[in-house]
Amino acid sequence: MSILLGPEGYKELLLGNEAVARGAIEAGVNVVTAYPGTPSTEIVESLAEVAENLGIYVEWSANEKVAFEVAFAASISGLRSLTAMKHVGLNVAADIFMSTGYSGVVGGFVIVSADDPNCHSSQNEQDNRFYGLHGYVPVYEPSSPGEAKNLTRYLFEVSEKFHSPVLLRLTTRISHTRGVVEYGPVNRLKRKASFHKDKRRWVLLPVNARRLKREALQRMKELQNFHENFPFNREWGEGELGIIASGVAYAHAVEAVGNLKVPVRFLKLSSVYPLPVKTIESFLNKVRQVLVVEEGDSFIENFVKALAPKDIPVHGKDLLPPYGELDTITVENAIRKLLRMKPKEPKKPVTVEEVPPRPPLLCPGCPHRATFYAVKMALRGKNVIYTGDIGCYTLGYNPPFEVIDTTLCMGASLGLASGLGKTVDDLIVAFIGDSTFFHTGLPALANIVYQQSPILTIVLDNSITAMTGFQPHPGTGFNAYWKPAKKISIEEVAKGLGVEYVKTLDPYDVKTFLREIRVAAEWVQKNKKPALIVAKRECALYALARLRRRKVKITTFQVDKDKCIKCMICVDYFACPAIFVKDGIPWIDPLLCTGCGVCERICPVNAISKAGKGVALYEI
Repeated sequence: MSILLGPEGYKELLLGNEAVARGAIEAGVNVVTAYPGTPSTEIVESLAEVAENLGIYVEWSANEKVAFEVAFAASISGLRSLTAMKHVGLNVAADIFMSTGYSGVVGGFVIVSADDPNCHSSQNEQDNRFYGLHGYVPVYEPSSPGEAKNLTRYLFEVSEKFHSPVLLRLTTRISHTRGVVEYGPVNRLKRKASFHKDKRRWVLLPVNARRLKREALQRMKELQNFHENFPFNREWGEGELGIIASGVAYAHAVEAVGNLKVPVRFLKLSSVYPLPVKTIESFLNKVRQVLVVEEGDSFIENFVKALAPKDIPVHGKDLLPPYGELDTITVENAIRKLLRMKPKEPKKPVTVEEVPPRPPLLCPGCPHRATFYAVKMALRGKNVIYTGDIGCYTLGYNPPFEVIDTTLCMGASLGLASGLGKTVDDLIVAFIGDSTFFHTGLPALANIVYQQSPILTIVLDNSITAMTGFQPHPGTGFNAYWKPAKKISIEEVAKGLGVEYVKTLDPYDVKTFLREIRVAAEWVQKNKKPALIVAKRECALYALARLRRRKVKITTFQVDKDKCIKCMICVDYFACPAIFVKDGIPWIDPLLCTGCGVCERICPVNAISKAGKGVALYEI
């Protein structure tokens, strides 16, 4: 049984994301949608496990905009819905997000944005609280997994009370921190979806949008008054120093004050937009100086500075870093500076020697490694610009491959390639993953065909959304419940968009792949037209898990010391993490080897072979 299905009063150690999922269950959510993205993925993953038992519709959508629209459709049909995404995903959904701030909603609609301070798995640190300000949508922020559960449940009621979408802002250390969560009762709402036509509300023609903006502004005034007594905000403590904090930063501040044992008055804010003005003004009248502690940009700080009397100094990012994550010592030293105390030195880790760096690597057996190797070998001597995208394959940026020259956002590999193909004389090779292809690759590929940009597109099709934990996508043939679904062919889509040169190749067949890459590149340069190669081979880790369930024995590989000529191609050019140098000779660690067998195929003297009985992945 899923840990999310415990009874009322049950206590469980949950991730913040799982706590949000439990809160949605308790609120009686009907529809849940998302596109996977760290640090938000576990919200929908955990709900998908229990969805059929609870009668909840869950889907992994093609991208965040579609996910948002599906959930919003449920809301305007009277159902309760939730859509979840990482912070940059809201950029993809921004068009519909901005419109729903005007139109409002019917059923409770919670939008979860998981921000990523310090860029643990993202290309930027954007602070999505500003989306609420920009789009007339209230924003809320929990400070612990327990509060995340309770706040999520409550926000469905807030959304319905004010007919407004609500934005729940998480950060990485809330999403991926475990905390004790006490379960409440599950509200099993039996609602029947029914869409009531209201063109003046749901059709955002200028004549309607002008009126709806005024209504949105009025909603924000009402929400501001409501937030004056918001049950998750809390003022406590005594002291001349006041700390206003939100999210995980509140936990850091409480711990820091506990370490210092100094008198401080706290104002914890969970309703971060619109801010409770009267509450803040009352708080400011009780202290002599204020420190605003928040992760991200100076969102609350700027509002507080605007409200504070001239004789009450307000500090924030002048004492705390405006980048990365906060921690207890950083917050403690900011307090020490305000109180004119000696700063605390960070504790030095007790280690015998420095731990060597371990940068992220493509996994042993990863088909992308074989693709990069073959492409690099095939195009040696050519002037090539490689545009990359978001996925495991971004690691092609690292040596020895170094075949990623750009990576900016989802789908940008093809958009940038389209532009570069019209501006420079170099061969342009665009790498994009299968999930990303469906996410935002299609419009850019249509543009490449329409403009006839001479681009070689390589779709790295590993049959799954691997980087975020093996979620299905439109090309996998499975839905969120892992039941059969319509499988969309990347090759047929490309042909349908007008790509004349489309081939499917197995990257494990290095010799053929290398030859065909040369042919495709020459065709592109000769004909000045786009071509597309689908590098099709299942993710090695996903394949191994599937094959082990079927009791298929996979062999590992070994190096024959007598045959090896120490050319180091397998080490220096292929760079599989399972291959080490031992006593000057390559050695394959059987515990790391996945049995892909590509090393056997690239060895020029056949010094690598199977280590025992069983099949290699390239034989399957």
